[in-house]
Amino acid sequence: MTYPPNGSAAPPGQAAPTMPAVPPQAGSAHAVPAAQSTVPAPPRRPAWVEGRDRLRAAATTEPGKLRIIGAVLALLVVAFGAVTTWQMTSRSDAANSVLNRSQPLSADAAAIYRSLADANTAASSGFLAGGQEPADVRDRYNRDIKSASEKLATAASNAGAGSSAATSVSELNKLLPEYTGLIERARASNRQGLPLGGAYLRYANDKMQKQMLPAAEKLYTAENQRLSADYDDAKPYPWFAIALGLLALAALVLAQRRNYRRTNRVFNHGLVAATAASAVVLLWLVAGHTFARSGLSDSYDHGVKSLNVLNDARIDSLKARGNENLTLVSRGAETVEVGSGDEVEIKDKFDVDYQASMKRLGTAESGLLGKAVAIADDAAGKNPVKDAAKNVSVWKDRHKTARDIDDAGNYKGALDKIVGDKKDEPTGECFDNVDDALEVALAHEQREFKQAADDGKSAMAGLPVGAAVLAVLAAAGAVLGIGRRLSEYR
Repeated sequence: MTYPPNGSAAPPGQAAPTMPAVPPQAGSAHAVPAAQSTVPAPPRRPAWVEGRDRLRAAATTEPGKLRIIGAVLALLVVAFGAVTTWQMTSRSDAANSVLNRSQPLSADAAAIYRSLADANTAASSGFLAGGQEPADVRDRYNRDIKSASEKLATAASNAGAGSSAATSVSELNKLLPEYTGLIERARASNRQGLPLGGAYLRYANDKMQKQMLPAAEKLYTAENQRLSADYDDAKPYPWFAIALGLLALAALVLAQRRNYRRTNRVFNHGLVAATAASAVVLLWLVAGHTFARSGLSDSYDHGVKSLNVLNDARIDSLKARGNENLTLVSRGAETVEVGSGDEVEIKDKFDVDYQASMKRLGTAESGLLGKAVAIADDAAGKNPVKDAAKNVSVWKDRHKTARDIDDAGNYKGALDKIVGDKKDEPTGECFDNVDDALEVALAHEQREFKQAADDGKSAMAGLPVGAAVLAVLAAAGAVLGIGRRLSEYR
């Protein structure tokens, strides 16, 4: 029988016992390195991750929560003040533009139209007076041309390059010398008794009616659009600022409620001061803009609207007077067909235009004059328009008489009824009365506009700066209030 080397024998049919393994000796060929027998160290986390975790841990503590609340309150209050300052500065600038820029420019554009139309009327009146036109008529024409030139210079300096206003101004500056040249030729021919003078005058009138007045009307429309845009910028409520103000106030109230529930202290002086300052800004914002909006709306409804209607009425009266004069100047040289079918009539072109202008003028109950009476909100605005309407009625009667006399072949009698002395009861007297009454109404409505627009602008005065200052004070109060609570944990 053979035995294992260690001397222990295995019973028959059993495996030999296994000997325990002997660890290899240090330095032997079978030794295992020590590094393979240790667990590797975890990798170091980035600094920002550790900082984030520390912040999270700090935020769960009461001091950490207070710091977050203070930062949020300060941010909300400052944002409220900044947005209020931004929105109210924009609206205040628009209101200032309404008062001091766009409306005056709109008035200047209307004055250009009136001056051109009145110059045309004065030129025809002087022509009818004969070779030596009256000095007052000549002076009126010169004043109108000078006024139109000055207003055009102002409009040119304020019109943006490439705008429709700039185009209209450029066109008028080109046409005005051409028109005055034609008038001077008409005067020269009229002084010599040449029939060519009437042709020059009609040509000048045609240039005025078909080119210059349409260009002036485009300028007037462009300036009115600019005025409307300024109103649209000035009147909308600052909803973004109001919403931020309500949010800031709600956050301040909730912070104080939390403070009361945790400390049983009714007031925190810093938070109370912040709440009071924010409330003042919000109330000032709402009330100030409400008053400003009311003033601006009043300036538009009872100022700008009245001015637009009165300007249109005055322009129609000027057109009517010019066409009335040209009816006698042309002596039927220009006619138009009126009606249709078997009822077609041949009528003097200028008399047809006169009738159209007088129809637009209307009476104290209809037309432009009726509209002006309805818009005016006081007797000082209504009475001049009613006076104008009375004179329009007399004007129509006198014009009919003049036309009947002219149709009967008495040109001199018709001329006296148009441009004669007061004893002749001329239509020129009625026109002057209408023009003077409308000028009084325009001056009154201009004052009404200025007062209402100034009240609207004044209601916003100081609000942008005041909101910024109070917002800074409110933010400081919120920070100090929270800081007072934090000091209890030190």
